[in-house]
Amino acid sequence: MANSNETRVTEFILLGLSGNPDIQIVYFVLFLVMYLLTMTGNFLIVVTIYVDPQLHSPMYFFLSNLSFLDLSFSTVTVPGTLANFLSQSKTISFRDCVTQFFFVHFIGGAECFHLTLMAYDRYVAICRPLHYTTIMNRRVCLLLVVSTWAGGFIHACAQSFPIAQLSFCGPNVLDHFFCDSHTLSLLACSDTFTSEVADIANSGTLALICFLGVFISYTYIISTILKIRSSEGRRKAFSTCASHFLVVILFFGPCVFLYMRPSVVFAADKQVSVFYTIVTPLLNPCIYTLRSEEVKKAMKRLGESEKVLVFWPIFGRHY
Repeated sequence: MANSNETRVTEFILLGLSGNPDIQIVYFVLFLVMYLLTMTGNFLIVVTIYVDPQLHSPMYFFLSNLSFLDLSFSTVTVPGTLANFLSQSKTISFRDCVTQFFFVHFIGGAECFHLTLMAYDRYVAICRPLHYTTIMNRRVCLLLVVSTWAGGFIHACAQSFPIAQLSFCGPNVLDHFFCDSHTLSLLACSDTFTSEVADIANSGTLALICFLGVFISYTYIISTILKIRSSEGRRKAFSTCASHFLVVILFFGPCVFLYMRPSVVFAADKQVSVFYTIVTPLLNPCIYTLRSEEVKKAMKRLGESEKVLVFWPIFGRHY
C-alpha cells in the first residue's frame, strides 16, 4: 500500500505506438484516414437503414445499432490517439484515464452482447421463420437492444471500480495508446490481486455468456441449414450468417487474447488493440454492405435521392 507521504499520480504519460516523430506523423495520417472512413461508413449504414422503409426489419435494426456501437467505440480511443501523435506532453489525467477505460469497456461490452443478440436473431429467422415477426416484434427488439447497453454498462462498472480504487505513486508512464487494465495494474503501488481477479472473472463471465449464446445459436442454425434440400436454399441461408460470424471472430478473437489472462503485457498487445479498436469498426461496414444486396440497393437509392450526402460519391463507386 502507498504510504501517506508518497505523492499520488494525478496524470499518466501515454507512450503511444512509437517514439519516432516521423513514424508518428505516418501513424497520424493513417489513423485519421481510417477513422474518417469508419465514421463515414458506419454513419451511412445508420442513415440508410433509418431512411429506407424496405430495411425496417429486426435484422437491419440490429445492424444499425452495431454500426452506432462501432463508430462510438472508435471515438473513445482514436481522437485521443490522434491528439497524442501531435502533442509534446502526451499526458492524460487520472480521471480522464479512468473515464476512457470505463467507456472502452462500456461500449466494448455492449458490442459483445449485441453480437450475441444478432446470433439469436439469425437463429429465430432460420430455425423459426414462421414465427419470426411474432417473436422479434418491435417491442422485443427495443428491449433486447436496451439490454445489451445495460449489460455493457454493468460490465464497465465491474471493470472500472477496482481499477479506480488502486493507488498510483509512480512511475506514471503507460506503454499504450489508451488506458487499459493491464498497463494500469502494472503501475499500481497497491495490491492488485483483487482487481486482477475481478478483471478476469468479469471478462470471463462476459466471454462465457456470449460464447454460449453464439455457440448454441449457430449449432441450431447449422443443423437447420443442413436439412434444407436445395443447394440454393442452403447457400442463401449460409450467406445470411457468414457476415455476422466473420464479425464475431474479428471482434471476440482480440478481446479474448487481451483480457482473458492476468496482468502480463506482451509485445503484440498494442497491435492487437489497434486491430479491435480501429480496424474492426472499419471493416464491419464493408463486410455487411458488400454481402448484402438489400443494403447496397438502399444506399444506391439514398445516393440518387439525397445528393446532399457529400460522402456518397466516394462510397457510391463501390456499389
